[in-house]
Amino acid sequence: MSYIQNNVLARLRQWEISYEVMEHAPVHTMEDCKIVEQHFGVPMPKNLFLTPRNQSAFYLCVVRPQISFKTADVSRQIGSSRLSFASAEKLWDLLRTLPGAISPLGLLFDEDVRVQLLMDRALQNASVLVFHPCENTASVALTSEAFFDVFLPAVHRKPVWIDV
Repeated sequence: MSYIQNNVLARLRQWEISYEVMEHAPVHTMEDCKIVEQHFGVPMPKNLFLTPRNQSAFYLCVVRPQISFKTADVSRQIGSSRLSFASAEKLWDLLRTLPGAISPLGLLFDEDVRVQLLMDRALQNASVLVFHPCENTASVALTSEAFFDVFLPAVHRKPVWIDV
């Protein structure tokens, strides 16, 4: 287990957030995550790290895995110029993770609150959410209540709900 993953799990314990962790071989695609979904019995959201061309803002967009994602639709909803994928370097600088392990749990490393969280409205009623602990060799399941009511306030975030 890496330093980053240890830090994420320690923070969840510190905030008294119950979770279940599954260690697994590295996963790189949503197809690879099927084993995680089977283990926890819920779909694992897709996490996208986005920015406009001028990098004036950064967004972590969490959507259902089967959704066809169009950045133009999201850009319009949040009043941003056209969004595209942010660089791996910015992802590391802000969320301490790399492509393939993007996770809202990485928001705990963004102490300057530079990354805004965008959430697919359809995830609002999920009972359990599953994310990587900033490493793609493990997945963490926690109740949506713990995520929305404890984790997000602890990292000073309110989700912006979007329709995808």
